[in-house]
Amino acid sequence: MITTSALVAALALGAAAPATAAAPAAVTAGDATAGPGDIVAKLPISSYSALAVDSVHQRVYVADKRWYASDKGQVLVYDFEGRRVATLTSTQPVSGLALSADSATLYVGERTGVAAYDTTTHQPAGRTPAYEANCGRELAFSGGRQWLTRGNATYESECAYAAHGLDSINGSAYDVSGWSVTGRMLLEAGPAAGNRLFMGQARNEKALDPALTSFDTGGETPVRGASRRFADTEGKGGLDLKDLAVSPDGRRLAVADAAHGTRLLDAGDLSDAPVPYQPLPEGAVASAVAFGGDGKYVARGASASGSTPDLLIQPADPADGTTALEFAYEGDLDGNRVVPRGLEWSADGSRLFAVTTNAAGSAFWLHIVRPPAAQYDARFTGGLTSTPGQAVVGEPVGIRGRLELDGPAPAEPVRVTAVRTDADGTRKLAAAEVAADGTFTVLDVPARVGESTYTLSFLGDLTHRPAEDVALTVSVAKAPSAITLTAPAEAVKGDNLEITGKLTAQGRPLPAGITLAVQRTDRQGTGALTSAAVAADGTFRINDLARVRGQVTYTVSYAGDDVHAASTAEATVRVRR
Repeated sequence: MITTSALVAALALGAAAPATAAAPAAVTAGDATAGPGDIVAKLPISSYSALAVDSVHQRVYVADKRWYASDKGQVLVYDFEGRRVATLTSTQPVSGLALSADSATLYVGERTGVAAYDTTTHQPAGRTPAYEANCGRELAFSGGRQWLTRGNATYESECAYAAHGLDSINGSAYDVSGWSVTGRMLLEAGPAAGNRLFMGQARNEKALDPALTSFDTGGETPVRGASRRFADTEGKGGLDLKDLAVSPDGRRLAVADAAHGTRLLDAGDLSDAPVPYQPLPEGAVASAVAFGGDGKYVARGASASGSTPDLLIQPADPADGTTALEFAYEGDLDGNRVVPRGLEWSADGSRLFAVTTNAAGSAFWLHIVRPPAAQYDARFTGGLTSTPGQAVVGEPVGIRGRLELDGPAPAEPVRVTAVRTDADGTRKLAAAEVAADGTFTVLDVPARVGESTYTLSFLGDLTHRPAEDVALTVSVAKAPSAITLTAPAEAVKGDNLEITGKLTAQGRPLPAGITLAVQRTDRQGTGALTSAAVAADGTFRINDLARVRGQVTYTVSYAGDDVHAASTAEATVRVRR
């Protein structure tokens, strides 16, 4: 579902405008009239490698990630309102993006070089050949030159532990630095970092205690500065790096560590900052981090499920105890988690750009978030109830509850999501709209006998945090069945006696081919008669020869099945001479 229900625009993407087309008018990044909101654009790519934000021209660049040499990589270009305005297509796979300091040029990593594009016209502006890198590249600017990674492998799966080297481009000069690591490299720099380039080693099967280091890039060759590994003496706690970010003042380095959370380090010696960030919510695994351009906020991306937040926006100063803004992404309109290296801010801090993906990592969304001034709490109150009192297979069940929202009333109705878990697994149910008084009803039709547990979530919206999930277990019984009989009051001994009837049941339709057991009880005892076949409309007939005088009782029984309960009916006939 779209979590920011009050102010979301889910954009349908048609064909991209030509690279030379004039860009549509965009709202000024700091325009207060725009107000808080979350614009969501579905990205027409099935892979992802990098995100870059040009605040001068108000453009967002998203690069896909491909492997085969014949693949044509793409860089999608969006404006700050989520409209796709251009597509840059390469003749080979692309990965890694970097903007020049003045945002005049976009640099795109390619398999055999680095391509440049004019950010005003989106036209090619040159290309520098580089040693081949079929494992993809990272790009960064530091010390007046461009830095790029290089790694190669026979198969894409081997890239995780293949050797990756650090090279640089200075004008037309290409230099191999000689620095390399086992596994992928992540690079981070930026204006605030000065002549420092940060390099992190991705965790892999050959590097269980990866390194994080900085380089002084002010000279002819990079000089390694502070370096750190994080495993303890027993080899536990090694870094599982997903993203890096330098604070706008250059004093802090934030690290998205999937094994630990969001680490905050001193950018000079890489020691722990005096005050750390609070842990991510339970169940959330760090995937991305980015500081706002104005230094006020930090965004922390994660991979989480249900109502556990995938994105937190909070004061960049960890000593500021202001409660974080929380966003949970779940479903086909939002994605399920923030991708590694998937967060960037506008220069003035008014917009956060977040790339999310689905559970399979095969579909991607671009969120453009204008954070509200505050978020308010939400909670389920009063517990959950179900109707009817006894749930049966194949009949509607209502799960009723109440959601309480603090702060101003939302501009549009919010929705509660739900899943049902039974012996067959977990199934997502239709979301339920919350009424003005906070009440809601989730509807379901149970599919099997036994216990079904309904877990309800409110994923939050732009101005409300996600609520803690609530659950209710419902006992589901077989659907009742019933037999009705129509028999004569009297019959004559020796004559044919006919009884008609009908079998009905709640829930699912009765299967074809049902037969009913028939039993006769008279003065001579009790015995079984020929079973009665049930027609498609549920009707049946029983024929018998009245053999003795007196009261004769006919008992008709349905044995039931996996989802229908058994039933019995009796009819008594007086047989006379």
